Amino acid sequence: MLISEDHGDVTVVRIEHGPVNALDLDLLEALTATVTGSDRALVLTGTGSAFSAGVDLRRVIDGGREYTEAFLAALSRMFRAVFEHPRPTVAAINGHAIAGGGVLALACDVRLMAGGRIGLSELAVGVPFPVAALEIVRHALGPGADRAVLLAETVGRDRALELGWVDEVTDDLLPRATSLAAELAARAPEPYRMAKERLHRPAVQVMDEGAEHDADVRATWTSADARGRIEAMLRELAARRR
Repeated sequence: MLISEDHGDVTVVRIEHGPVNALDLDLLEALTATVTGSDRALVLTGTGSAFSAGVDLRRVIDGGREYTEAFLAALSRMFRAVFEHPRPTVAAINGHAIAGGGVLALACDVRLMAGGRIGLSELAVGVPFPVAALEIVRHALGPGADRAVLLAETVGRDRALELGWVDEVTDDLLPRATSLAAELAARAPEPYRMAKERLHRPAVQVMDEGAEHDADVRATWTSADARGRIEAMLRELAARRR
């Protein structure tokens, strides 16, 4: 599910979970435990053609309300664990980073991209963002957050660089990401932590106050309308694969 390898002062965490590294409850809990249990600089990456293609929607449908509510709570915990990690974090986007996978990349301090597509497709599916996800997007993209969220488009690496969704494109992904993480890790840890905490504080404060908003999010995700839209998308994806 996760493979962690230490390279000097940096830990590379590789997601290896099914064909597209889709986010389910088990993966979210594993990611949260790995990030919160580390005091090192981290490089997050995926395997195959995907960094993470987003939420495992089949698990959401099959698991019903109980699973969906547990999943959404775990999703926000995971996003916050990455966003609030006190040491440097670098997303090495090896392939598709869609919806929740895109938010995971945006939660990192720096984003490098080699291939695939990146974007926030939640509204195209018909489900809302948890407050933690939305505040991470707002923090990372600033004025560009409206476009990324409301258009729900996905783009390739060069367009992502133009839009400011990633910081660098490279064909030498992991060596470059590890080198950059090591460079950041060499800086004094406490000043880095303090600066990061202060930069993130406005977003974190909104997350802390967002319980009422997330109640609405959970209700929408578990509604008959949302489930119908998700099932329709799953049928469409299955038809494309035939």
